[in-house]
Amino acid sequence: MTNSSGNRPWTFYALAAFFAAYVLFLYGPMLCIFILSFQGQGGALVFPMRGFGLYWFIDLFTQVRTGDVIGAIERSLPLAFIVMALTVAISVASGMAFRQRFRGSGILFYGAVASLVAPGLVLGIGIGLMFQLLGVPEHWWSSAVGAQLTWTLPFGLLIMFAVFGRFNRAYEEAARDLGASPAQVVRLVVIPIILPGIIAVALFGFTLSYDEFARTLQTSGPTNTLPLEIWSMTTNVTSPALYALGTVTTAFSFLVIGISLGAIAVIQRRRFGRALPAKRP
Repeated sequence: MTNSSGNRPWTFYALAAFFAAYVLFLYGPMLCIFILSFQGQGGALVFPMRGFGLYWFIDLFTQVRTGDVIGAIERSLPLAFIVMALTVAISVASGMAFRQRFRGSGILFYGAVASLVAPGLVLGIGIGLMFQLLGVPEHWWSSAVGAQLTWTLPFGLLIMFAVFGRFNRAYEEAARDLGASPAQVVRLVVIPIILPGIIAVALFGFTLSYDEFARTLQTSGPTNTLPLEIWSMTTNVTSPALYALGTVTTAFSFLVIGISLGAIAVIQRRRFGRALPAKRP
């Protein structure tokens, strides 16, 4: 973005400064939490820092003054993996089914994505009431799974519909012409091609479930998931241990995102390398 003289206009610098201020406003509080979590034993919730060390991380997992953090993590991780697996399986199957129009497909699609605009707390209350009316105890591996799927599935469906919208069916036809069975076409042709989209759906399913609060509040039963445990800690924990928990959970989320993006990059690089013609000696 340059003018005829080769210099950037003042609007470029103004927009760059505005974007930098926005990023600072967005991530500044998070950075402060990261810094304050590495205080010494006499640390407080505000600056200035009082010492430096890993005391509050140790205090967090020894549960001297904090809640059941380890138990909440042990519940949140399996819940996130269950929701991720169901989101991937249902989204891929729905994406393949919706490649052809069928009677009621429009109503089914809008019904599936309608939960995006519905308040999550209301959906959670409704699912909790339904389990109570049926006499089924609420638990993180039952009612909470259903509640969180109302949040993760619409994103998975939209991603898969976009992936299959660009899918070239000529690959399937070529595989069938070569004698592949329908199961082999799906396993050896379709799945490898749409694998980056599947990883994206898995990432959405895991992270949205791992961080979900509103839909889990009324459906997790007598035990807390990690977001609920963090919320309860804000009412009774007045030490940097709360910041240490925020640092750990954020670092874990970034790790999952980095692994997913790295996997997609490796897949794309391998495909690009296979697509290049071999060099002649």
